[in-house]
Amino acid sequence: MISNAKLYGLVLSGGKSTRMGKDKGLITYHNLPQREHLYHLLSEVCNQTFLSIRKDQESEISNSFKTILDQDEFRGPYNGLLSAHKAHPEAAWLVLACDLPLMDKNALKELIAARNSDKIASAFADAEDPLPEPLCAIWEPEALKQSVEYLKAGNGSCPRKFLINADVNLVFPKQKEVLLNANSRAEYEEALLKIVP
Repeated sequence: MISNAKLYGLVLSGGKSTRMGKDKGLITYHNLPQREHLYHLLSEVCNQTFLSIRKDQESEISNSFKTILDQDEFRGPYNGLLSAHKAHPEAAWLVLACDLPLMDKNALKELIAARNSDKIASAFADAEDPLPEPLCAIWEPEALKQSVEYLKAGNGSCPRKFLINADVNLVFPKQKEVLLNANSRAEYEEALLKIVP
């Protein structure tokens, strides 16, 4: 079944990047700050795309980017995700964390093609460790409604735990390198070695 929900893109770039030591959204892997690179990728495959940001980041973002400010109602990545849901509750969200330097358009097309809107989310996963990647996933509106209840019930603030306990469509990308997270200096160096010039 094809969902009636429009697919919006969301780049989660409001984190503090404490392990990396500098804002991961501003690191350049593809001749652009990473948050801008992912924004452009999502813009090619989604109805609309937004950068999820903190209030103190607002002044550094060009007007050419649509943004959604964190409402600070929830902790962690759910802050950006549910701020987006509150702004556009009718939309399904293709969410990308800004620490995915090897993500590409082909992988995004794979995820969209595999979307199953009968499930509450369609998430990329590594076939060798098949846990949903919540920050590389399509969240249907129902998943986000249920997430609010999940958080209010005091079940913790981890979106992966929510998806593990939900009816999720796992999608295994053809190139599993696209799931490489660069959260530390060592992972940043590893990513640079894998990027094809």
